[in-house]
Amino acid sequence: MTIKAIYVQPGGGFDNVTLGTCDSSMPKAGEIMVRIRASSLNYHDYAVVSGMWAPSVPRIPMSDGAGEVIAVGEGVTDFAIGDHVVSTFSPTWLDGEPEVESMETVPGDGIDGFARQQVTMLATAFTHAPKGYSHTEAATLTCAGLTAWRALMVDGALKPGETVLVQGTGGVSIFALQFAKIAGATVIATSSSDEKLARLKALGADHLINYREDENWGDSVRRLTGGRGVDHVIEIGGPSTLAQSMVAARVGGHIAMIGILSGVTGTLSLLLALTRQLRLQALVVGSRRQQMDMIRVIDATGLKPVIDRHFALEEIVDAFRYQESNRHFGKICLDF
Repeated sequence: MTIKAIYVQPGGGFDNVTLGTCDSSMPKAGEIMVRIRASSLNYHDYAVVSGMWAPSVPRIPMSDGAGEVIAVGEGVTDFAIGDHVVSTFSPTWLDGEPEVESMETVPGDGIDGFARQQVTMLATAFTHAPKGYSHTEAATLTCAGLTAWRALMVDGALKPGETVLVQGTGGVSIFALQFAKIAGATVIATSSSDEKLARLKALGADHLINYREDENWGDSVRRLTGGRGVDHVIEIGGPSTLAQSMVAARVGGHIAMIGILSGVTGTLSLLLALTRQLRLQALVVGSRRQQMDMIRVIDATGLKPVIDRHFALEEIVDAFRYQESNRHFGKICLDF
């Protein structure tokens, strides 16, 4: 069976994105066939498509995929035809400690991703989608949702009454704000836009800081917490924000090292890290088990993702150019 697919040609770049076709095979034992209906954009996808982390072979991009099961292979008992499912970022990391240190098994990077109408993969490369979610809503969870969940709930063991600092208005930060609030935490949010800060407040943020107007926002965070600092920092910016994040964290505080928006190398103040006894925990998304735990909580609480704009699959370059503009608030999605 031949289906429609988007390809990023070797070397990457928006001019090297093409519309083509690929084959889809019936599922073998342990596999399912899924009609993909939606995907969502992440910085990782942008890096692959834009050429920052260019593929060396023609690659179907996008790490996030959601849709319905249309065929089931022998021995599959967790899924049935018609089930709504969402992909996992690391198909080989089912549970336990992380073991894969490269992107070789990540859809849209080391293997073909979900910018196509249909896929056949091992059933364990998917989980059930949350009840009542559209396919587009489910597609926001694979990377951004699970990253925020693991950072706070798994690595951070977030407790009610603790304080969380989130940076900006991308998918991970907004999910972190939402998870923190349902867990009973206080949230301090930063942005360079007063309009976006107002929207963060409407989502439940307790304190707001415009970091463009307040260069020493780490000190401001400490003042807001009575000089103590926050328990958790969702560190998205990378080298340009890490120093202020370390100032903002309490003694023994947890900084979730997630983003590289300002680069992949920087200077680390070892003295501040030592005197504050900080825990800098780097992470790359999470396991299938963690995704299932997150979805169970979503089902129980009714949490919904924040989606900024929808694009068609053929408009994928327009979607990435919009992401590049940094005008979005929440997730940018592809529907097909």
